[in-house]
Amino acid sequence: MADVHSKETRSYNMSRIRSRDTKPELLVRKYLFANGFRYRLHVKDLPGKPDIVLPKYHTVIFVNGCFWHGHENCKYFVMPKTKTEWWQKKIERNKELDIENEKKLKGLGWRVINLFECQLKKNKIELTLKQLLDKLTMNTSF
Repeated sequence: MADVHSKETRSYNMSRIRSRDTKPELLVRKYLFANGFRYRLHVKDLPGKPDIVLPKYHTVIFVNGCFWHGHENCKYFVMPKTKTEWWQKKIERNKELDIENEKKLKGLGWRVINLFECQLKKNKIELTLKQLLDKLTMNTSF
């Protein structure tokens, strides 16, 4: 099946996809800051360059896109109809890297929290952010 967009249109669409400072990530950052949490962003010295690093709590937060990280049973993750094999390999590799980075971080003594964009949609964001705050303040394991 041929692509439904021209090469230029596809290139433009892909160039608009951001890897940092995404809307879901900004929502989490603003919430944390408003609740008195201070953090660092995209620390290059840590495996996977976590989106948010809370050194005081020895916790890292990844805010993942449902599509790019193959979020199972999620309506925002739909395998493309074109280049399906290529996309499958790409998404599977992303999932493998997520697992590897989480193991490395835990080995270094960091707590890891993974949030997906679907958890930060209007109908779920309040509950998700409250649970995040509870996890951070109650110092429970994840």
